[in-house]
Amino acid sequence: MSEQVRRDDELGDDHTARVHPYAQHGFITGMTHAWHGVLHVFKHERNARIHLLFAVLAFVLGVLLKLSDEQLAAVVFAIIIVFLAEIFNTAIERTLDLIDIHENAQIKLIKDMSAGGVLVAAVGAVLVGIAVFFPALVEMLWGR
Repeated sequence: MSEQVRRDDELGDDHTARVHPYAQHGFITGMTHAWHGVLHVFKHERNARIHLLFAVLAFVLGVLLKLSDEQLAAVVFAIIIVFLAEIFNTAIERTLDLIDIHENAQIKLIKDMSAGGVLVAAVGAVLVGIAVFFPALVEMLWGR
């Protein structure tokens, strides 16, 4: 028995044993499960695949325009924020579907708020893209 499980047992908290009976398999197994979750989102969520397409295009355009390391980092960071929002949105939606599969105004509102988080992240990424790519494209097309 691991030290953490013993400590949890002493405190009367058997959360790991109750909720995550297979969680003690180590780092590699945890990473495998996490990767499975990411792939599941891309396989089953159309918007995640659309975001992935735009992410690849933005990164390739950044490399072709020879953006600075800082500019490319800003683009990558914006991409990561959108993917995080999409993954959390999917997890929230799936969790709510477990709670109630029927029409429920409160659950709809929570799903709308979660989707709103993705929208905010995506708009932020577009603004970063404009700030980074517009000057580079202007320079490339009409530069000195």
